[in-house]
Amino acid sequence: MQEPPELDPDEVLAGRQQAISGNASMEFRAGKKGQALIVAVRCQGGGKMKVEVPSVHVSFPLDCVANEASTTYNQVMVTGVERSGTVSVTAPTAVRWSLTVGRGEPAQEESPDTDADAA
Repeated sequence: MQEPPELDPDEVLAGRQQAISGNASMEFRAGKKGQALIVAVRCQGGGKMKVEVPSVHVSFPLDCVANEASTTYNQVMVTGVERSGTVSVTAPTAVRWSLTVGRGEPAQEESPDTDADAA
């Protein structure tokens, strides 16, 4: 739980927050145009936390469990993600969390109509 989530080998680190409890904000570096913003959060402790990236108008809630560390990866590809910014976390003091922000190639979306088993 002490270490922030790791990125994939082909992703670039933009910022990292070591394990902490309660509310905090951290800045992250700008990336290249066309790269997605990756926000990976690891948390443990009973409660809900909210992660916000105000510069791109993105936020997401996370449910953290008392006796279990869980990691959530979110990839964001919206206008402005290449700019530097801030990630703000609102969490109860009972929740211990760490965070990694990175940049990487956008995930390819699969068409729901595609059938991989079709010949």
